[in-house]
Amino acid sequence: MKGCLIVGEHSLKLAERKRSLEISRKKLREEVLSRIKYVKTCVLARELCLLVRTNRAVLEPKDVQDICLYISNLCKEEGCEEPGELCNKAVEAINSGDEEKYLELCAQSCMKCGEARRPTPKKATYVA
Repeated sequence: MKGCLIVGEHSLKLAERKRSLEISRKKLREEVLSRIKYVKTCVLARELCLLVRTNRAVLEPKDVQDICLYISNLCKEEGCEEPGELCNKAVEAINSGDEEKYLELCAQSCMKCGEARRPTPKKATYVA
């Protein structure tokens, strides 16, 4: 009878450990998917914005307009309404030919983006 109790307790501990590992795996999965979404939206938007701003001399206004609209949608997809709206206003400035206003709005959008979301760096996790 005593041997049965020990085996039963051992099985219970193993089941608890397995549940704990599964919860940890699910939590890590959520963190990884969140990071991937961040890279697909915020990081991409920021890189595109910097590319457009540093290479605007070689881009046509239509190129800049298309890219800025795309950036605006990426910002809004991630829930960053203010930077997205600033990008939209920058597009309007491009359409009206006001380059100074465009540059000002674009810079404001970049600043808001940088301030709004920066995930904390995670330690690399070794997975066997």
